[in-house]
Amino acid sequence: MFFSKFERLAAGRYLHAKRKEGFISVITGFAFTGIALGVATLIIVMSVMNGFRHELLSRILGINGHIGIMAPVGYPFNNYQEALGDIAAIKHVQQAIPMIENQLLVTAGKAAEGAMIRGIRAEDLVKKKILKDSLKNIDLKDFEGDNVIMGIRLATKMGVVPGDKVTLISPNGKVTAFGTVPRMKSYQVIGTFEVGMFEYDSNFIFMPLEAAQKYFGLPGAVTHIDVTLDKEEMLKPVRKTIEASVGGAAYVYDWKQTNAAFFNAIDVERNVMFLILTLIILVAAFNIITGLIMLVKDKGRDIAVLRTMGATKGMIMRIFFLDGAFIGVVGTAIGVALGLLFCYNIESIRQFLQQLTGRDLFSAEIYFLSQLPARVDPAEVIVVTLIALLLSFLATLYPAYRAAKFDPVEALRYE
Repeated sequence: MFFSKFERLAAGRYLHAKRKEGFISVITGFAFTGIALGVATLIIVMSVMNGFRHELLSRILGINGHIGIMAPVGYPFNNYQEALGDIAAIKHVQQAIPMIENQLLVTAGKAAEGAMIRGIRAEDLVKKKILKDSLKNIDLKDFEGDNVIMGIRLATKMGVVPGDKVTLISPNGKVTAFGTVPRMKSYQVIGTFEVGMFEYDSNFIFMPLEAAQKYFGLPGAVTHIDVTLDKEEMLKPVRKTIEASVGGAAYVYDWKQTNAAFFNAIDVERNVMFLILTLIILVAAFNIITGLIMLVKDKGRDIAVLRTMGATKGMIMRIFFLDGAFIGVVGTAIGVALGLLFCYNIESIRQFLQQLTGRDLFSAEIYFLSQLPARVDPAEVIVVTLIALLLSFLATLYPAYRAAKFDPVEALRYE
């Protein structure tokens, strides 16, 4: 074994400070705590950022596809049935959904809100699992005619419940001799949906595709085709294939393009937080250096006695290396345990703190999601653990080297 029984025994005795060495013990405790908190905080923050990104992405792709095809303004897809067949034949395309999408004004009583109206077929609505699971007590057999489904937050904001009627007002109405008359029509709300993302729950209304075609004056036509892939990594080649097939007849875009600024901001914040929180572990490593240097100075006479009894410089160095390594290993292990425990119970902790403080600690209006997510990446936990151990081991080298270079004659002379 690399470390002898004697070295392990001596290292263990030095870690238990005597009463007069209490200050050294305090510094060692700070080093333990610093590494544990640094590792735990880094794991928690990285997991929350991963969870935040994953949940947003899953909800975005739960409502929208990987690729969107939009018709030029005033030139809807009249031959969309043929286009759907061509798109579905492209490799890695899982499904292609025709829809009509437009922004309108929605009124109910004295309440008025802007909303995104999406016309879609009932059979296509259930193809999106997140959207299907978010429907609240809705029989999709009723999703026909002049019936709509509203986002839960939009319905709550307007004071609308299932069974009530809302009026859709489009500025693009009929042109008369007296000017353009806004298009208005009433629809019955048959239910609500809640995907857990504020932007969708507070802005979207779904209506049957045929009803949307009648309302917008697009008989047998759609404005968008939503394409979902079976593999996200095939996004670029599939998009290039679709662009080549449609030419300049339509505008092709993907989810990365429409959400680029948002996800870039998340990635930048994630990387910066990783660097900043790694500094906490670095500071704790300096505490190890301080504690071990003071321990070496305090144990000068013991080192001298060990040297005169035949202990080599390598043995002395390994003894103090073991002390520092023990602090790093145990502190890292405690930090990993705390971090994982926090991550797996983060929503319960948030709810407890909200009840304790009486404040909303994760507002959906600000953070887009209704629950605080955490997604632990085993690879990242391993990286954080290795970084903490590496910094801890490096911090022990200089104090251990100083202990090995200690002159026993000089130490005994002044005792």
